Amino acid sequence: MPEGPELHLASRFVNRVCSGAVFSGKVEKSAVSKNCEVPFECDAYVISAASRGKEVKLTLTPIKEEDVKPPALERTKGLPGPMDIVFRFGMSGSFKLTSEEEVPKHAHLKFFTNGRPRQVLCFVDARRFGSWEVHGTWQLDRGPCVMFEYEKFRLNVLSNLSDKAFDKPICEVLLNQKYFNGIGNYLRAEILFRLKVPPFEKARTVLEPLLHKETTAELTLSKKIKLKLENPDLLELCHMLPTEVINLDGKGYDPEHSDDSSAFEAWLRCYYVAGMQLLRDGNGRTIWFQDPKLPNPSPGGGRQRTKPRTRSLNPRASQDQWHQKDPKLPNPSPGGGRQRTKPRTRSLNPRESQDQWHQKDPKLPNPSPGGGRQRTKPRTRSLNPRASQDQWHQKDPKLPNPSLGGGR
Repeated sequence: MPEGPELHLASRFVNRVCSGAVFSGKVEKSAVSKNCEVPFECDAYVISAASRGKEVKLTLTPIKEEDVKPPALERTKGLPGPMDIVFRFGMSGSFKLTSEEEVPKHAHLKFFTNGRPRQVLCFVDARRFGSWEVHGTWQLDRGPCVMFEYEKFRLNVLSNLSDKAFDKPICEVLLNQKYFNGIGNYLRAEILFRLKVPPFEKARTVLEPLLHKETTAELTLSKKIKLKLENPDLLELCHMLPTEVINLDGKGYDPEHSDDSSAFEAWLRCYYVAGMQLLRDGNGRTIWFQDPKLPNPSPGGGRQRTKPRTRSLNPRASQDQWHQKDPKLPNPSPGGGRQRTKPRTRSLNPRESQDQWHQKDPKLPNPSPGGGRQRTKPRTRSLNPRASQDQWHQKDPKLPNPSLGGGR
Protein backbone atom coordinates (compact mmCIF):
# COMPACT_ATOMS: atom_id res chain seq x y z
CA MET A 1 0.00 0.00 0.00
CA PRO A 2 1.42 3.44 -0.89
CA GLU A 3 2.38 5.44 2.20
CA GLY A 4 3.28 9.07 2.82
CA PRO A 5 6.61 9.01 0.92
CA GLU A 6 5.03 7.33 -2.12
CA LEU A 7 2.21 9.90 -2.32
CA HIS A 8 4.67 12.76 -2.07
CA LEU A 9 6.81 11.19 -4.82
CA ALA A 10 3.61 10.87 -6.91
CA SER A 11 2.94 14.61 -6.53
CA ARG A 12 6.53 15.32 -7.57
CA PHE A 13 6.05 13.12 -10.62
CA VAL A 14 2.89 14.99 -11.67
CA ASN A 15 4.57 18.38 -11.28
CA ARG A 16 7.56 17.23 -13.32
CA VAL A 17 5.73 15.67 -16.28
CA CYS A 18 3.06 18.39 -16.40
CA SER A 19 5.53 21.27 -16.31
CA GLY A 20 4.98 23.22 -19.54
CA ALA A 21 2.19 20.87 -20.70
CA VAL A 22 -1.25 22.23 -21.59
CA PHE A 23 -4.28 19.96 -21.18
CA SER A 24 -7.63 20.32 -22.91
CA GLY A 25 -11.03 18.73 -23.29
CA LYS A 26 -13.06 16.68 -20.88
CA VAL A 27 -11.73 14.65 -17.95
CA GLU A 28 -12.72 11.04 -18.64
CA LYS A 29 -13.68 8.42 -16.04
CA SER A 30 -13.61 4.70 -16.77
CA ALA A 31 -16.93 2.88 -16.98
CA VAL A 32 -16.01 0.37 -14.27
CA SER A 33 -14.96 2.88 -11.61
CA LYS A 34 -17.50 3.53 -8.87
CA ASN A 35 -16.01 6.94 -8.10
CA CYS A 36 -17.80 10.14 -9.13
CA GLU A 37 -17.57 11.85 -12.50
CA VAL A 38 -15.32 14.92 -12.76
CA PRO A 39 -17.45 17.72 -14.29
CA PHE A 40 -14.56 19.67 -15.78
CA GLU A 41 -14.09 20.60 -19.44
CA CYS A 42 -11.86 23.34 -20.76
CA ASP A 43 -10.01 24.15 -23.98
CA ALA A 44 -6.78 24.85 -22.12
CA TYR A 45 -5.73 24.20 -18.54
CA VAL A 46 -2.65 23.24 -16.53
CA ILE A 47 -2.23 20.69 -13.74
CA SER A 48 -0.25 21.01 -10.51
CA ALA A 49 -0.04 18.68 -7.50
CA ALA A 50 0.60 18.78 -3.75
CA SER A 51 0.63 16.09 -1.05
CA ARG A 52 -0.18 15.88 2.64
CA GLY A 53 0.24 12.59 4.48
CA LYS A 54 -1.66 9.93 2.52
CA GLU A 55 -3.47 12.35 0.19
CA VAL A 56 -2.57 14.02 -3.13
CA LYS A 57 -4.38 17.07 -4.47
CA LEU A 58 -4.45 17.89 -8.20
CA THR A 59 -5.39 21.46 -9.12
CA LEU A 60 -6.79 22.04 -12.63
CA THR A 61 -6.31 25.72 -13.57
CA PRO A 62 -7.86 27.07 -16.82
CA ILE A 63 -5.69 29.38 -18.94
CA LYS A 64 -6.20 31.51 -22.07
CA GLU A 65 -4.51 30.41 -25.26
CA GLU A 66 -4.92 32.44 -28.48
CA ASP A 67 -4.68 29.49 -30.83
CA VAL A 68 -7.25 27.40 -28.99
CA LYS A 69 -10.33 29.64 -28.83
CA PRO A 70 -11.64 32.03 -31.51
CA PRO A 71 -11.52 35.65 -30.23
CA ALA A 72 -15.29 36.12 -30.57
CA LEU A 73 -15.97 33.10 -28.38
CA GLU A 74 -13.48 34.28 -25.77
CA ARG A 75 -15.32 37.56 -25.41
CA THR A 76 -18.67 35.88 -24.81
CA LYS A 77 -17.56 33.11 -22.49
CA GLY A 78 -15.52 33.46 -19.33
CA LEU A 79 -13.04 30.86 -18.16
CA PRO A 80 -14.24 28.33 -15.55
CA GLY A 81 -12.72 28.50 -12.10
CA PRO A 82 -9.94 26.16 -10.95
CA MET A 83 -10.90 22.74 -9.58
CA ASP A 84 -9.21 20.72 -6.82
CA ILE A 85 -9.40 16.92 -6.92
CA VAL A 86 -8.14 15.09 -3.81
CA PHE A 87 -6.90 11.52 -4.38
CA ARG A 88 -6.46 8.71 -1.88
CA PHE A 89 -4.48 5.85 -3.38
CA GLY A 90 -5.93 2.84 -1.54
CA MET A 91 -3.88 -0.32 -2.11
CA SER A 92 -2.41 0.31 -5.56
CA GLY A 93 -3.06 3.85 -6.82
CA SER A 94 -0.49 5.79 -8.87
CA PHE A 95 -0.15 8.36 -11.68
CA LYS A 96 1.28 7.60 -15.12
CA LEU A 97 1.84 9.66 -18.27
CA THR A 98 1.46 7.68 -21.51
CA SER A 99 0.47 8.06 -25.14
CA GLU A 100 -3.16 7.49 -26.14
CA GLU A 101 -2.25 4.09 -27.59
CA GLU A 102 -0.55 2.93 -24.37
CA VAL A 103 -3.13 3.90 -21.76
CA PRO A 104 -2.98 1.24 -18.98
CA LYS A 105 -5.85 -1.19 -18.59
CA HIS A 106 -6.68 0.04 -15.09
CA ALA A 107 -6.60 3.78 -15.84
CA HIS A 108 -9.75 5.09 -14.11
CA LEU A 109 -9.32 8.86 -14.61
CA LYS A 110 -7.68 10.45 -17.67
CA PHE A 111 -6.49 13.99 -18.47
CA PHE A 112 -5.56 14.69 -22.14
CA THR A 113 -2.96 17.15 -23.45
CA ASN A 114 -3.82 19.33 -26.45
CA GLY A 115 -0.62 18.64 -28.38
CA ARG A 116 -0.03 16.12 -31.16
CA PRO A 117 0.54 13.32 -30.49
CA ARG A 118 -1.71 13.60 -27.45
CA GLN A 119 -0.52 12.31 -24.11
CA VAL A 120 -2.63 11.15 -21.20
CA LEU A 121 -2.09 11.65 -17.48
CA CYS A 122 -3.80 8.63 -15.87
CA PHE A 123 -4.79 7.71 -12.36
CA VAL A 124 -4.11 3.96 -12.38
CA ASP A 125 -5.57 1.68 -9.71
CA ALA A 126 -5.59 -2.05 -10.45
CA ARG A 127 -7.35 -3.05 -7.22
CA ARG A 128 -9.82 -0.14 -7.26
CA PHE A 129 -9.55 0.75 -3.57
CA GLY A 130 -8.43 4.28 -4.44
CA SER A 131 -10.80 7.23 -4.57
CA TRP A 132 -11.02 10.89 -5.53
CA GLU A 133 -13.13 13.81 -4.35
CA VAL A 134 -14.12 16.68 -6.65
CA HIS A 135 -13.70 20.16 -5.09
CA GLY A 136 -12.09 18.23 -2.27
CA THR A 137 -10.03 19.41 0.69
CA TRP A 138 -7.64 17.63 3.02
CA GLN A 139 -9.67 15.28 5.20
CA LEU A 140 -10.47 16.91 8.54
CA ASP A 141 -10.13 13.66 10.50
CA ARG A 142 -6.50 13.24 9.38
CA GLY A 143 -3.79 14.75 11.55
CA PRO A 144 -0.85 16.92 10.46
CA CYS A 145 1.57 15.39 7.96
CA VAL A 146 4.49 13.57 9.61
CA MET A 147 6.84 14.79 6.86
CA PHE A 148 6.00 18.45 6.25
CA GLU A 149 4.13 19.48 9.41
CA TYR A 150 6.39 17.89 11.98
CA GLU A 151 5.96 20.38 14.86
CA LYS A 152 2.15 20.28 14.53
CA PHE A 153 2.26 16.50 14.25
CA ARG A 154 4.32 16.14 17.45
CA LEU A 155 2.09 18.52 19.39
CA ASN A 156 -1.05 16.74 18.16
CA VAL A 157 0.19 13.40 19.50
CA LEU A 158 1.58 14.51 22.85
CA SER A 159 -1.39 16.73 23.70
CA ASN A 160 -3.87 13.88 23.13
CA LEU A 161 -2.26 10.97 24.99
CA SER A 162 -5.33 10.77 27.23
CA ASP A 163 -7.38 9.70 24.19
CA LYS A 164 -8.56 6.09 24.48
CA ALA A 165 -6.93 5.43 21.08
CA PHE A 166 -3.59 5.26 22.93
CA ASP A 167 -4.84 2.34 25.04
CA LYS A 168 -4.12 0.11 22.03
CA PRO A 169 -0.74 -1.44 21.10
CA ILE A 170 1.77 0.97 19.60
CA CYS A 171 1.84 -1.00 16.32
CA GLU A 172 -1.90 -0.35 15.83
CA VAL A 173 -1.80 3.30 16.88
CA LEU A 174 0.96 4.05 14.35
CA LEU A 175 -1.58 3.30 11.58
CA ASN A 176 -4.16 5.72 13.04
CA GLN A 177 -4.16 8.55 10.49
CA LYS A 178 -5.79 10.91 13.00
CA TYR A 179 -2.41 11.09 14.73
CA PHE A 180 0.13 9.53 12.32
CA ASN A 181 -0.90 10.84 8.91
CA GLY A 182 1.45 9.24 6.38
CA ILE A 183 2.63 6.21 8.37
CA GLY A 184 1.81 2.79 6.92
CA ASN A 185 2.77 -0.84 7.36
CA TYR A 186 6.42 -0.80 6.28
CA LEU A 187 7.17 2.48 8.08
CA ARG A 188 5.76 1.29 11.41
CA ALA A 189 7.85 -1.90 11.19
CA GLU A 190 11.03 0.08 10.51
CA ILE A 191 10.33 2.66 13.24
CA LEU A 192 9.69 0.08 15.97
CA PHE A 193 12.59 -2.13 14.86
CA ARG A 194 15.16 0.69 14.94
CA LEU A 195 14.05 1.76 18.42
CA LYS A 196 13.74 -1.86 19.64
CA VAL A 197 10.18 -1.15 20.83
CA PRO A 198 7.97 -4.25 21.28
CA PRO A 199 5.12 -3.83 18.76
CA PHE A 200 2.37 -4.84 21.20
CA GLU A 201 3.48 -2.53 24.00
CA LYS A 202 0.72 -0.11 25.08
CA ALA A 203 1.05 3.09 23.02
CA ARG A 204 0.62 5.44 26.00
CA THR A 205 3.40 3.61 27.87
CA VAL A 206 5.75 4.14 24.93
CA LEU A 207 4.90 7.80 24.32
CA GLU A 208 4.44 9.24 27.84
CA PRO A 209 8.22 9.49 28.50
CA LEU A 210 8.38 11.98 25.62
CA LEU A 211 6.24 14.39 27.66
CA HIS A 212 8.97 14.48 30.30
CA LYS A 213 11.53 15.08 27.55
CA GLU A 214 9.54 18.05 26.25
CA THR A 215 9.38 19.80 29.65
CA THR A 216 12.96 19.22 30.84
CA ALA A 217 15.05 19.66 27.71
CA GLU A 218 16.32 23.24 27.65
CA LEU A 219 18.86 22.96 24.86
CA THR A 220 20.04 25.20 22.09
CA LEU A 221 18.73 24.52 18.59
CA SER A 222 22.05 23.06 17.41
CA LYS A 223 22.17 20.64 20.36
CA LYS A 224 18.57 19.60 19.76
CA ILE A 225 19.36 18.80 16.12
CA LYS A 226 22.46 16.83 17.12
CA LEU A 227 20.51 14.88 19.74
CA LYS A 228 17.72 14.17 17.24
CA LEU A 229 20.16 12.76 14.70
CA GLU A 230 22.16 10.68 17.20
CA ASN A 231 19.35 9.41 19.42
CA PRO A 232 15.94 10.06 17.82
CA ASP A 233 12.73 9.23 19.66
CA LEU A 234 9.70 7.55 18.12
CA LEU A 235 8.03 10.76 16.90
CA GLU A 236 11.28 12.01 15.41
CA LEU A 237 11.71 8.74 13.50
CA CYS A 238 8.16 9.16 12.16
CA HIS A 239 9.53 12.26 10.45
CA MET A 240 13.06 11.13 9.60
CA LEU A 241 12.39 7.73 7.99
CA PRO A 242 9.79 8.95 5.44
CA THR A 243 12.20 11.73 4.52
CA GLU A 244 14.95 9.16 3.94
CA VAL A 245 12.66 7.18 1.60
CA ILE A 246 11.87 10.34 -0.38
CA ASN A 247 15.59 10.99 -0.85
CA LEU A 248 16.29 7.47 -2.14
CA ASP A 249 16.68 6.84 -5.86
CA GLY A 250 13.46 5.38 -7.22
CA LYS A 251 9.77 5.51 -6.33
CA GLY A 252 9.90 4.09 -2.80
CA TYR A 253 7.77 1.05 -2.05
CA ASP A 254 6.43 -0.34 -5.33
CA PRO A 255 5.80 -4.12 -5.23
CA GLU A 256 4.45 -4.10 -8.81
CA HIS A 257 7.82 -2.89 -10.18
CA SER A 258 10.33 -4.54 -7.86
CA ASP A 259 13.06 -4.26 -10.53
CA ASP A 260 13.11 -0.50 -9.87
CA SER A 261 13.23 -0.71 -6.05
CA SER A 262 16.75 -1.97 -5.32
CA ALA A 263 17.65 1.16 -3.33
CA PHE A 264 14.48 0.86 -1.26
CA GLU A 265 15.02 -2.85 -0.56
CA ALA A 266 18.57 -2.11 0.57
CA TRP A 267 17.21 0.56 2.93
CA LEU A 268 14.79 -1.85 4.66
CA ARG A 269 16.04 -3.47 7.87
CA CYS A 270 12.92 -5.24 9.13
CA TYR A 271 9.97 -5.24 6.70
CA TYR A 272 10.04 -8.43 4.58
CA VAL A 273 13.60 -9.10 5.75
CA ALA A 274 14.61 -12.73 6.33
CA GLY A 275 14.84 -13.73 9.98
CA MET A 276 12.14 -11.36 11.25
CA GLN A 277 9.00 -12.51 13.05
CA LEU A 278 5.53 -11.61 11.82
CA LEU A 279 2.14 -11.60 13.54
CA ARG A 280 -1.27 -10.10 12.87
CA ASP A 281 -2.38 -7.14 14.95
CA GLY A 282 -5.92 -6.54 16.23
CA ASN A 283 -6.96 -5.10 12.86
CA GLY A 284 -5.70 -8.12 10.88
CA ARG A 285 -2.64 -6.29 9.51
CA THR A 286 0.70 -8.10 9.45
CA ILE A 287 3.40 -6.55 11.63
CA TRP A 288 7.07 -7.43 11.05
CA PHE A 289 9.35 -7.25 14.07
CA GLN A 290 12.26 -8.89 15.87
CA ASP A 291 11.96 -10.59 19.23
CA PRO A 292 14.59 -13.24 20.06
CA LYS A 293 12.33 -14.67 22.78
CA LEU A 294 9.69 -15.73 20.25
CA PRO A 295 9.99 -18.71 17.89
CA ASN A 296 9.78 -18.21 14.16
CA PRO A 297 6.01 -17.90 13.55
CA SER A 298 6.16 -18.27 9.76
CA PRO A 299 3.67 -20.83 8.38
CA GLY A 300 5.12 -24.30 8.93
CA GLY A 301 8.14 -22.87 10.73
CA GLY A 302 9.95 -22.54 7.41
CA ARG A 303 12.06 -19.82 5.95
CA GLN A 304 10.83 -16.24 5.79
CA ARG A 305 9.68 -14.65 2.55
CA THR A 306 12.19 -12.05 1.42
CA LYS A 307 10.03 -10.76 -1.44
CA PRO A 308 6.33 -9.93 -1.58
CA ARG A 309 4.13 -12.86 -2.52
CA THR A 310 3.19 -12.79 -6.20
CA ARG A 311 -0.20 -14.01 -7.26
CA SER A 312 -1.10 -15.72 -10.47
CA LEU A 313 -3.60 -13.84 -12.59
CA ASN A 314 -5.18 -17.23 -13.29
CA PRO A 315 -6.47 -18.58 -9.95
CA ARG A 316 -6.68 -22.09 -11.40
CA ALA A 317 -3.17 -22.20 -12.78
CA SER A 318 -1.74 -25.68 -13.21
CA GLN A 319 -0.28 -27.11 -10.00
CA ASP A 320 2.36 -28.78 -12.13
CA GLN A 321 3.74 -25.37 -13.04
CA TRP A 322 3.67 -24.40 -9.36
CA HIS A 323 5.55 -27.55 -8.35
CA GLN A 324 8.20 -27.07 -11.03
CA LYS A 325 9.31 -23.81 -9.39
CA ASP A 326 10.69 -25.73 -6.41
CA PRO A 327 10.86 -29.55 -6.75
CA LYS A 328 11.72 -29.82 -3.02
CA LEU A 329 8.24 -28.67 -2.04
CA PRO A 330 5.65 -31.39 -1.29
CA ASN A 331 3.09 -32.21 -3.91
CA PRO A 332 0.17 -29.83 -3.26
CA SER A 333 -2.47 -31.85 -5.07
CA PRO A 334 -5.45 -33.10 -3.00
CA GLY A 335 -4.60 -36.49 -1.50
CA GLY A 336 -0.95 -36.20 -2.46
CA GLY A 337 -1.47 -38.12 -5.70
CA ARG A 338 -0.19 -37.43 -9.13
CA GLN A 339 -0.97 -34.09 -10.73
CA ARG A 340 -3.84 -33.82 -13.16
CA THR A 341 -2.44 -32.25 -16.34
CA LYS A 342 -5.70 -32.32 -18.32
CA PRO A 343 -9.10 -31.04 -17.24
CA ARG A 344 -11.49 -33.70 -15.94
CA THR A 345 -13.95 -34.76 -18.65
CA ARG A 346 -17.49 -35.60 -17.74
CA SER A 347 -19.86 -37.88 -19.58
CA LEU A 348 -22.86 -36.20 -21.15
CA ASN A 349 -24.88 -39.21 -19.97
CA PRO A 350 -24.97 -39.09 -16.15
CA ARG A 351 -26.01 -42.75 -16.07
CA GLU A 352 -23.15 -44.01 -18.17
CA SER A 353 -22.80 -47.76 -18.08
CA GLN A 354 -20.60 -48.89 -15.20
CA ASP A 355 -19.27 -51.64 -17.48
CA GLN A 356 -17.70 -48.99 -19.67
CA TRP A 357 -16.35 -47.23 -16.57
CA HIS A 358 -14.81 -50.48 -15.31
CA GLN A 359 -13.18 -51.22 -18.67
CA LYS A 360 -11.06 -48.07 -18.35
CA ASP A 361 -9.08 -49.65 -15.51
CA PRO A 362 -9.63 -53.40 -14.88
CA LYS A 363 -7.62 -53.17 -11.64
CA LEU A 364 -10.30 -51.12 -9.95
CA PRO A 365 -12.89 -53.01 -7.84
CA ASN A 366 -16.34 -53.51 -9.21
CA PRO A 367 -18.24 -50.36 -8.24
CA SER A 368 -21.73 -51.84 -8.66
CA PRO A 369 -23.93 -51.99 -5.53
CA GLY A 370 -23.39 -55.30 -3.71
CA GLY A 371 -20.51 -56.23 -6.00
CA GLY A 372 -22.83 -58.16 -8.37
CA ARG A 373 -23.17 -58.00 -12.08
CA GLN A 374 -23.35 -54.63 -13.79
CA ARG A 375 -26.72 -53.15 -14.60
CA THR A 376 -26.70 -52.22 -18.30
CA LYS A 377 -30.24 -50.86 -18.39
CA PRO A 378 -31.78 -48.24 -16.17
CA ARG A 379 -33.98 -49.53 -13.35
CA THR A 380 -37.66 -49.50 -14.32
CA ARG A 381 -40.29 -48.61 -11.80
CA SER A 382 -43.94 -49.68 -11.71
CA LEU A 383 -46.40 -46.98 -12.59
CA ASN A 384 -48.63 -48.40 -9.80
CA PRO A 385 -46.87 -47.59 -6.47
CA ARG A 386 -49.05 -50.19 -4.73
CA ALA A 387 -48.17 -53.03 -7.10
CA SER A 388 -48.88 -56.51 -5.73
CA GLN A 389 -46.12 -57.65 -3.37
CA ASP A 390 -46.89 -61.19 -4.51
CA GLN A 391 -45.77 -60.30 -8.02
CA TRP A 392 -42.62 -58.76 -6.54
CA HIS A 393 -41.96 -61.95 -4.54
CA GLN A 394 -42.45 -64.21 -7.56
CA LYS A 395 -39.39 -62.61 -9.22
CA ASP A 396 -37.11 -64.31 -6.67
CA PRO A 397 -38.71 -66.97 -4.42
CA LYS A 398 -35.57 -67.10 -2.25
CA LEU A 399 -36.19 -63.60 -0.88
CA PRO A 400 -38.26 -63.26 2.30
CA ASN A 401 -41.83 -62.06 1.93
CA PRO A 402 -41.73 -58.29 2.42
CA SER A 403 -45.46 -57.92 3.00
CA LEU A 404 -46.58 -55.87 5.98
CA GLY A 405 -47.01 -57.81 9.20
CA GLY A 406 -44.48 -60.46 8.15
CA GLY A 407 -47.22 -62.77 6.70
CA ARG A 408 -47.14 -64.88 3.56
